[in-house]
Amino acid sequence: MTVTAVRSKVILTPQLEVCGGRQLSGELTVSGAKNSALVLMAACLLSRDTIRLRNVPPLTDITAMGEMLSSLGARVVRLGDVLELTGDRINSSAAPYELVNSLRASFFCIGPLLARMGMARVPLPGGCQIGTRPVVEHVKGLKAMGARVTIEHGVVNAVVPGRSHRLKGGRIHLDCPSVGATETLMMAAVLADGETVIDNAAQEPEVVDLAGLLIAMGARVRGAGTPTITVVGVERLHGADYAVIPDRIEAGTFLLAAAITRSALRITPVIPEHLGAVITKLEEAGCRIEHDGIGVTIEAKQIDAVDLRTQPFPGFPTDLQAPFMSLLATARGTSVITENIFENRLQHVAELQRMGAAIRMQGNTAFVEGVARLSGAPVQGTDLRASAAMVLAGLAADGITTVRGLEYLDRGYAFLEDKLNAVGAQISRINAA
Repeated sequence: MTVTAVRSKVILTPQLEVCGGRQLSGELTVSGAKNSALVLMAACLLSRDTIRLRNVPPLTDITAMGEMLSSLGARVVRLGDVLELTGDRINSSAAPYELVNSLRASFFCIGPLLARMGMARVPLPGGCQIGTRPVVEHVKGLKAMGARVTIEHGVVNAVVPGRSHRLKGGRIHLDCPSVGATETLMMAAVLADGETVIDNAAQEPEVVDLAGLLIAMGARVRGAGTPTITVVGVERLHGADYAVIPDRIEAGTFLLAAAITRSALRITPVIPEHLGAVITKLEEAGCRIEHDGIGVTIEAKQIDAVDLRTQPFPGFPTDLQAPFMSLLATARGTSVITENIFENRLQHVAELQRMGAAIRMQGNTAFVEGVARLSGAPVQGTDLRASAAMVLAGLAADGITTVRGLEYLDRGYAFLEDKLNAVGAQISRINAA
């Protein structure tokens, strides 16, 4: 009898090996804001002219958004940190399922597609599994502007009836200040007939950044950054040259890297007003922070427990809840962290517990009793910010921490290990079975 040996294919998974216990020093450079760049890219669908975006981070999410726009007929050219997007050949109003399913931000295309072409067909979005993020506010707002919207078999179909296929201005009240809905409706409104008022609008810096680009393209937008945004529709928009704001979440992550290693770092560029709640909590925890309008300098020695609750801007950002929990796991005393934005955004608790963190859960609240030292362990990043939290915990832990889930990390942090290594960390990216 002949025995044939079948060798199974070994799939290698990238992971980070973080050697803990090293102090950091020097300066860290913050990339452009991912959450802003993605929606600014979608805005290229509103014009036939070229939009030139500067300070665009090299992330997998940015690449995916570029593929989405290309599938609709846009021309996307990358030159270093500059993206040139031209919408003169948009030939489709239907976004491919596989791209929308992998990148939630691609749903932003529904607003500009509907505004420019009078129709859009976009699958319901996917992305990180951190909780339900419904599109009901988007749909309600588009209907208020005259669109007929149906959802069938997981696909949102929207059309503007009438010969002009032009949306009509209207008054829209958001039941919750959704960033995505606010941005979608702003883009839909800039080419609408008449005035649109969005009440209870999101106030995040990324909303203000979108307004900045739209105004540079010839739109009439006022009130961005306040609860009421007014948009007066225009006939057409032109091209623009625009720089993406610094990423406040990456900047916050770097501040936490200094704090958790009890180090001193300078971080630039930073807009301090974008991180007001985070800086306040770090100072409350014992950090010394100074800012000069260009960057911030942080020095951390002893960290004390603090309580925090995630809230829409200008409150504490949900995107920094997991990284901040890593810090508080090493603090003196017991902290109480309440997650109010996403119901599934505490999955990192179990991974921190594997490293020796003392955390007790009660609903959407975590009670974090600081320990003297975390211990290196194999951990899994369950979403983008949880992955960053694992890296931070590894910086402070005894021994080696191996972090998997880099498919999430690479969606939001450009060259994270290289940047941290440049200021004294010891992190290696390897492939392991």
